[in-house]
Amino acid sequence: MAHPHQPGEAAMPASVLAQHKNALCLAFSPRAPAYAEVAAVLLATRAAVSPPCSLRLGLLRDLYAPLSVLTIPAAFALAGSQSPSSADRVSLSGKSTALRFVSRLLAPSLYSNLAPELQAAVDDWLDTVRSAFASTATDPPATASGKISKILAKLATPAKHHLAEPATEKSPLSLTVADLAVWDLARQNPTKNKDADKWVAAIEAAEPLLKQAVDMVHETIETAPVLDEFRFDIAKEIARITGLAEDFVFPLIENKFPKDAASGDFTIAVPRMKLPGAPNDIAKDIESKFRVDSRFSSVKAVGVFVKFWYNPLYVRDRLLPRVLKQAEKFGQNSSGFGKVSIVEFSSPNIAKPFHVGHLRSTIIGNFIENTLQANGWTTVTMNYLGDWGKQYGLLAVGYSKYGDDQKLAADPIRHLFEVYVAINKDASENESIHEDARKYFARMEEGDTAALALWKRFVDLSIEKYREIYARVNVGFDVYSGESKYSAKLMRGVVDKLKELDLLKPDQGAQIVDLNSHKLGVAIIEKSNGGMMYLSRDVAAAISRQKEYKFDNMIYVVGAQQDFHFKQLFKILELMGMPWAEKCQHVNFGMIKSKDGNMSTRKGTVVFLEDILDAVQESMLAVMRRNEARFALIENPMATADTIGITGIMIQDMSARRNKDYEFNWDRMLAFEGDTGPYLQYAHTRLCSIERRAEIVVDSNIDFSTLTEPVAVALVDCIAMYPDVVREVGTLLEPCTIVSYAFRLSHAVSNCVEALYVMNQPYEIAAPRLALYKAARITLGNALRALGVIPLDRM
Repeated sequence: MAHPHQPGEAAMPASVLAQHKNALCLAFSPRAPAYAEVAAVLLATRAAVSPPCSLRLGLLRDLYAPLSVLTIPAAFALAGSQSPSSADRVSLSGKSTALRFVSRLLAPSLYSNLAPELQAAVDDWLDTVRSAFASTATDPPATASGKISKILAKLATPAKHHLAEPATEKSPLSLTVADLAVWDLARQNPTKNKDADKWVAAIEAAEPLLKQAVDMVHETIETAPVLDEFRFDIAKEIARITGLAEDFVFPLIENKFPKDAASGDFTIAVPRMKLPGAPNDIAKDIESKFRVDSRFSSVKAVGVFVKFWYNPLYVRDRLLPRVLKQAEKFGQNSSGFGKVSIVEFSSPNIAKPFHVGHLRSTIIGNFIENTLQANGWTTVTMNYLGDWGKQYGLLAVGYSKYGDDQKLAADPIRHLFEVYVAINKDASENESIHEDARKYFARMEEGDTAALALWKRFVDLSIEKYREIYARVNVGFDVYSGESKYSAKLMRGVVDKLKELDLLKPDQGAQIVDLNSHKLGVAIIEKSNGGMMYLSRDVAAAISRQKEYKFDNMIYVVGAQQDFHFKQLFKILELMGMPWAEKCQHVNFGMIKSKDGNMSTRKGTVVFLEDILDAVQESMLAVMRRNEARFALIENPMATADTIGITGIMIQDMSARRNKDYEFNWDRMLAFEGDTGPYLQYAHTRLCSIERRAEIVVDSNIDFSTLTEPVAVALVDCIAMYPDVVREVGTLLEPCTIVSYAFRLSHAVSNCVEALYVMNQPYEIAAPRLALYKAARITLGNALRALGVIPLDRM
């Protein structure tokens, strides 16, 4: 039979997957700015009405990396291409390699279409420039400087050396990648040669896109986390003192938050460096030889540790302008550039309630999506609905007896749940109902039009209602999929493949994969009656998704009760020889408990999430009405109350490590005192209020020299930590890390606001304080958005 179309299934939106496949990702370091690479893309796309591809820019974590990295995503396709590539993701290192690639892909006139003699000259230039850049990392400074000076001297007569001559050529110039590479080198070495400086100025005047490329690169460099700059300065000095490699030292440098005055801003444990000699003596040696400049206040050896204190005023002046410029992008990084992650979460069963027990997967999955995106990944969020199986036969039988079309249209999830509970009660007393259900589902599998039409109606109406509820908790999905997408034929293909690999064994009429040697028991693939188990469908789904999305990571956000199932699934994929099996990950979580025990579905003793959201909204409205003057200023009190209540639910859920069970506590969830969701919203709205009331416009050029108070320094310290937090949660996927950070930031804000007023202060005092509060508001808002919470301006 033809497999039924998945109701409600949406193809991956072009705005997500197509944009990902159409984007070149370029990451570089401040030490090696990618002027030429960016300029090449700009020049290549200038003439196009619609650019053939986009360019994403970001910084490498190694701020001293000598080479840029150009990443071409899997299945890369130029705009309008009818035959996208099937290639896997590729990363190219180095300026010359990137320039040649961009020319071949987008702008043959820069290199590929040149006459053979000129192309040979360009190749010589690219090799010469590459050698000069490499020399700065490997040769003594005098040797490297000499090589660069020799190149720059040729710019006195550029045409003689097959380079552009802005003084004599008409605009636009006929540039090659050699021009771009030499221009890049000269720009990174200003004041070294007057002729070179004149040539740079002239070529940028003749070709404005070069200056645009410079601006884009500098703007990207300004996104460098300030604390990383200190880490690399420390790593560079310790490498100089000890002879160790900088990239070995860097990850050993720790900074803990919150910290006390004695702990230092950064610490390194000498034993971890594995140097010969007594660690205490090595620590003292590092202290005595470490060159302290204005960026550091002190360096001290404390036992086997070396501790570093940075100059807080230097951090203040570097950090605050960056936060104000980056706004909602503050904290983001490029570690996931060019990579795709599928995040499967929520995944309720059709005709069963979306209850508070489903909430954990929904909000944790949403958090993971936001976190991965902040770390540069492209995400595909997938709602894998339970929409197939004998239970739908049971539901159809029940609907013929208890169904009401008007109730179904009004509230499909609730009504189908009522039918489900009623028919289960009947079936427990009358076994023939189960047989009727099996027969009905058999009709569905055989493609019976009438049976599938009713099933499709149930699914479509349920998805429509789910979308309403998801919107209230600020969640959306790129793809609605479901079990029905994977037909018996596809699962039979899995069984055949397992047989072919000699992994499938008969056992009492069933077909199993014996995983005892991996301490994973026996995995049943096919039941003795020929019915397929969930594992066979999940294997088929994983294979299908890899083929369609070429994912670099696939995350299943499912409760800890399914730990064993996913261990078996991943092991089977590995045994089948799927090289991407290691990219599959189960992110588990504990259960939400009510005071009378775990929440049940089959017996009907369940708390519908929508009822909880409505109740929380009413409670918040009552609290808000206590202050009539403030209540009157809120444009949409119902929506605001809804957001505060949902924030309370979400923060309560995400405050502890996700693998912990917790009790659903109404009183705690709705409290404005203590570390709760409403408190975080209050902190954000308080900062918004300060900005509204102050008649000052702040920007990144403010003089911060008057901002020296200890509470201000503490708040700056806390803001500076946010990029570290984003990077950490991108690996651990623990929402409690951001929740804890948001509370610490809010406490620092409270301490500062109580002591440092903006109103009625002279401009030189008020402006930097307001800028600090604006930076704090940006950072807190970013943290809340990472958690899936909508930050409020008023409440």
